[in-house]
Amino acid sequence: MTTLPDAAPRPPDWSAGTLASVLPSVADRLGVGRYAGRDVFDLPAVPRTVVVLVDGLGHDLLRQRSGHAPFLRSHLGAAKRVPCGFPSTTATSMGTFGTGLPPGAHGLVGMQVLDPDTDRLLNELSWEDGPDPRRWQPNETVFEAAENAGVTVTMVGPHYFDGSGLTTAALRGAGFRAARSIDDRVDAAVAAVRATPRSLVYLYWGEVDKVGHVHGCQSWQWGDEVESVDAALRRLCARVPDDTSVVVTADHGMVDVPFADRVDLAHEPALMSGVRHLGGEARNLQLYTDPGAAADVEQAWTSRFGERVRVLTRERAVDEGWFGTVRPDVLPRIGDLLAVTTGTFAIVHSGLMRREVVALLGLHGSTSEAEIAVPVVVVPPRRG
Repeated sequence: MTTLPDAAPRPPDWSAGTLASVLPSVADRLGVGRYAGRDVFDLPAVPRTVVVLVDGLGHDLLRQRSGHAPFLRSHLGAAKRVPCGFPSTTATSMGTFGTGLPPGAHGLVGMQVLDPDTDRLLNELSWEDGPDPRRWQPNETVFEAAENAGVTVTMVGPHYFDGSGLTTAALRGAGFRAARSIDDRVDAAVAAVRATPRSLVYLYWGEVDKVGHVHGCQSWQWGDEVESVDAALRRLCARVPDDTSVVVTADHGMVDVPFADRVDLAHEPALMSGVRHLGGEARNLQLYTDPGAAADVEQAWTSRFGERVRVLTRERAVDEGWFGTVRPDVLPRIGDLLAVTTGTFAIVHSGLMRREVVALLGLHGSTSEAEIAVPVVVVPPRRG
């Protein structure tokens, strides 16, 4: 399949509404002084809020397939469409969501990035053998600020999130309630928000993303999963106290990438010449090059892929503002080169990536609107 380049992508405007604005806006309307005046979504001033993040529920996908989500569809008219940031991947977006900062400030700059202290790749999702997450991401989280302001903060999610590296780095400060199914998580969220008169509850659901990866975001399985989530959100909003708002958002969207529209670097050894570490993911690779090899690698990749891939130097990506303002210690975590795919195209390496990852149909990480745009859906309280 021949892929067409996307329209020239623009970096997020970090001074406007983005995924980084969601929790600061909520905290502002809960009366957290640290975030006074930060609401950009015109949220209601309330004593209690439940924030639901549905992994992989991109704004454009939700609109396209809104027949599977009648409850959310009824609130889409007032919903906002905002960028999640760059790369459009869960680890980065969780840092952006949890801290209210762009990636260059919080430092979670990709799914798999270089730890300069060890010269090893760190998978920021699994955090296996990773550094101290509090050192890696030293900024105060919104949850910490809310707790310090007297708001009871509770996170509801799978048990293995409790104390994980990514949770500690991006979302520390909340109490934790483990729950497995979507209905169990709704029950836990309702109980938590009812428990105190001033509360912030965060509920995470990851199955939409998982189904999209395996079956594709255009599949009937994806539609079925969204129907389940939509029904659960309807129940949640019906059961929370009357003075509680509910905010629904996502960490990224997704595109389906046909397997015929991919290149496997295991069969392209010339493209790996000069590449010391291959980070990132199939839609947005981060290339850590041997000393002095970056220019040759850039030329080889540009010649091979043409308009199907934007090859950016670290300096250009930073100068263009893709990561926002970047801390000096974060700079070497970013690839010397970034290979950002366009259209429905991806680059894998079957010798370095797990078989399960190479086999995924639905992908994200790049700069298309389908991947970057996420919804901010607000269900106001039944009474002020």
